[in-house]
Amino acid sequence: MPKVTRADAVSAARNPLAFIAERWTPDPRTVRRAALAALVMAVVIVVTGGAVRLTGSGLGCPTWPKCTDDSLTATRAMGVHGYIEFGNRMLTYVLCAAVGWAIIAARSEKPYRRSLTKLGWAQFWVVMGNAVLGGIVVLVGLNPYTVAAHFLLSTALIAVATVMWQRTREGDTEPRPLVGTAVRQLVWFLVATTALLIAVGTVVTGAGPHAGDSSEVARIPLNWENVTRLHAVLAWIVVTLTFALWFVLKAVDAPRVPLNRTRDLFLILLAQGLVGYVQYFTDLPEVLVGAHMLGSCLVWIATLRVLLALRERPAAEVDMPEPAVETPVAARA
Repeated sequence: MPKVTRADAVSAARNPLAFIAERWTPDPRTVRRAALAALVMAVVIVVTGGAVRLTGSGLGCPTWPKCTDDSLTATRAMGVHGYIEFGNRMLTYVLCAAVGWAIIAARSEKPYRRSLTKLGWAQFWVVMGNAVLGGIVVLVGLNPYTVAAHFLLSTALIAVATVMWQRTREGDTEPRPLVGTAVRQLVWFLVATTALLIAVGTVVTGAGPHAGDSSEVARIPLNWENVTRLHAVLAWIVVTLTFALWFVLKAVDAPRVPLNRTRDLFLILLAQGLVGYVQYFTDLPEVLVGAHMLGSCLVWIATLRVLLALRERPAAEVDMPEPAVETPVAARA
């Protein structure tokens, strides 16, 4: 084992990230995998949070940060709902570990990329903020407005994680647009409409029958079926915009990557729409509602990937000195 001196211990205590970075240089694939792990865990925490609500376990742990006033963890007397809710809380630590790994890997990469490390720290602070908001959700008895905010903050986390994952495969040079201004504006409108679609989806949830607890929980005072119809209209607008974007990209002879990502988004939207209509006409079975929440995350990621595919940021070229050519002795004679 390497000998750790007192100076090493002091250095590690003062700035552990710098201490690790001085002694470890991760492979670029390791950095990409770390960013992907953070993104996957951001989606997992959304899906498991949905499972908490759909199983009526939202108040399985009736207080926060402890599970009960007398216990930090779930107890046998609390039944399965307590274990489900407490399990979801524990997954927050797994998410923190994944984000921490992404931060360490980004900080240790050579050359050091401050922009990548900032994206990792942005995820960390969003996770911390959402953990506090999750506690507030429990303390206010699953108020639907706080539940909606909790989901939207998770959506913001997925956005930052997606951008970081993309940036691990790019350089830090100025982005070069691959399409014209009109196409970029169309995609930004698609992103904004998708964000609105997700926001209205949280209103559907807040007004709908799945309150997250077996007891009486306040709902958003709106007719959830009318809000669902608005949600469906927005979904069709997003589908139409995606379909139109694909034709526009073909017309302007855009590179293959934006075309492929637009195609992927269109297919995900069709699958999500199918799940949405089936769950609506089958009285919202819990399994399909959970699948729809997963689909919401995938739609958001696919939409952002279309946006990020409209430009490229190649790695900066490093000028390497040419090797010196030694003159043969016979030529110097």
